[in-house]
Amino acid sequence: MPAPLLEIDGLATQFATRDGVVRAVDGVSYTVAAGETVAVVGESGCGKSVTALSVLGLITPPAGRIVSGRILFQGEDLLKKSALEMRRIRGNRISMIFQEPMTSLNPVLTVGRQLVETLRLHQGLPRPAARARAMEMLGLVHIADPARRLDEYPHHLSGGMRQRVMIAMALACNPQLLIADEPTTALDVTIQAQILDLMRELKATSGAAIILITHDLGVVAEMAQRVVVLYAGRKVEEAPVDVLLSAPRHPYTRGLLASVPRLGASLRGGQSRLAEMPGTVPRLSGPSVGCGFAPRCPHATPRCHAAAPSLAPVAAGHIVACFEADRLEAA
Repeated sequence: MPAPLLEIDGLATQFATRDGVVRAVDGVSYTVAAGETVAVVGESGCGKSVTALSVLGLITPPAGRIVSGRILFQGEDLLKKSALEMRRIRGNRISMIFQEPMTSLNPVLTVGRQLVETLRLHQGLPRPAARARAMEMLGLVHIADPARRLDEYPHHLSGGMRQRVMIAMALACNPQLLIADEPTTALDVTIQAQILDLMRELKATSGAAIILITHDLGVVAEMAQRVVVLYAGRKVEEAPVDVLLSAPRHPYTRGLLASVPRLGASLRGGQSRLAEMPGTVPRLSGPSVGCGFAPRCPHATPRCHAAAPSLAPVAAGHIVACFEADRLEAA
């Protein structure tokens, strides 16, 4: 097997707060192969975005720090790189589509200036060549009349167009890895479908691998080949997308899938409410004893509250951290 493009191994990222040290990412490991799309799912606060920011070297000390683990990109440990070396990697070889395009784009600079600045900084292009490339990228993401849009400000554009600008900016330097953090948040379903089609098209053209951070399992089903499920800063399950959606083995993953609305389900099954998981996510600054999901899990046993389960394979390419995984499968 060829070496993965990206390998995250035992990553632990913490933040110092008034309430204590928050273990935002607690020993997360996963890989991304060249050209692959890996979805990272879980509810808010589970560590999805912090893992991505750790990869890009955007955790700001002294409040935030990476305390252990390795992040290997094409065999190089990014945690051993200097700030200057990371600036050369960030944007050129690894790019990110940030979660909210209205706040990620500078509201007082034109779209063209922000795209040109990216190209001049990372590619060293002279201004005329950078502007021509910026216009080309806006055309690639299907923005009409790109020459006019270059001179407009972000507030002149719709939410879907701002997201297209973010995608153009992320792909302008032809990265090998694209991290997409909730790329369809706050978009209506029609624009969301267009953005997903655009990402598939650009992936086929560029060959870039994608880490897709999302809580939308419909997007996961459309886009991903493999899924990593995080809960309270830890990985609890990983599987190929078809396996995870059809035969999840962790109670938390089952809860996520059960909470997805299904057209006509209330008419067929007589249900009027969505399934929900009781309780709340544990405080990540408190003591960590047992399985983090145990207080909310309907299948928890005394063992689950006393010890944390290790990740173990249950099938080819399918791993899960649950003492009761086999019993649940049998049931």
